[in-house]
Amino acid sequence: MGHDTALLAVDGLKATYNHAITALDGVDIHLARGEILALLGANGAGKTTTLKALSNLLPAERGQVVSGSIRFDGLDVLRTSPGTLVRAGLVQVLEGRHCFRSLTVEENLISGGLGRGSTRAEIAGDIEKVYAHFPRLREKRRAFSGLTSGGEQQLTAIGRALMSRPRLLVLDEPSMGLAPIVVQDIFRILRHLNREEGLSILVAEQNSAVALKYADRAIILENGVAVLTGNANDLRARDDIKSFYLGQKAVAPSIPAVVS
Repeated sequence: MGHDTALLAVDGLKATYNHAITALDGVDIHLARGEILALLGANGAGKTTTLKALSNLLPAERGQVVSGSIRFDGLDVLRTSPGTLVRAGLVQVLEGRHCFRSLTVEENLISGGLGRGSTRAEIAGDIEKVYAHFPRLREKRRAFSGLTSGGEQQLTAIGRALMSRPRLLVLDEPSMGLAPIVVQDIFRILRHLNREEGLSILVAEQNSAVALKYADRAIILENGVAVLTGNANDLRARDDIKSFYLGQKAVAPSIPAVVS
């Protein structure tokens, strides 16, 4: 893929925490418009650090990008504030179902629209769209988010992100702590948004089985390095990947670790 066709281009990204601990050591990611890209790897592989770098959130966590570049649709991410990135269409759903627990589901959605400066009429229209995708949220719209299920909180967090009208939706471990049937539902909805509305999606996941089922391509991180990239279907067929890189069984890979 040419760099100019990429909506997101990460090149040679190196990052540390407290100027000492190396978290990323040369990560490259190219995501095309309209693509679902999965970022896979065991816990501690560098997935969350990569996503925080994409939204320029590392400085708030005593992290720093020491070299490399990140461009989102021509914007130099490392010179752009997190709020400006959201308004430009790079919208992230952080790990742990971030919604305002003391607000209702609908108030959470409204807050997403206010964050990007939508008018009242735009917010009303966007809420209807979210409810069309997530009928469960319509049923729960008057409930306080803190009293809804984990799956409903995750849907609320995704719905709130959609209210910011993303062009690239970035999700950190959306499956964490959720029942498999709920996870399948969430990924089905994400793929529907991708196919019907052309939403580009980058999803970091430890659950490689579900991510590879719904993604177009995948990148596997190990110890802060992208060790493998390829078509999701091809990677799904390779048992050595699940066992070796994703920590499911300890067996050495039988074939070289570079596929394109």
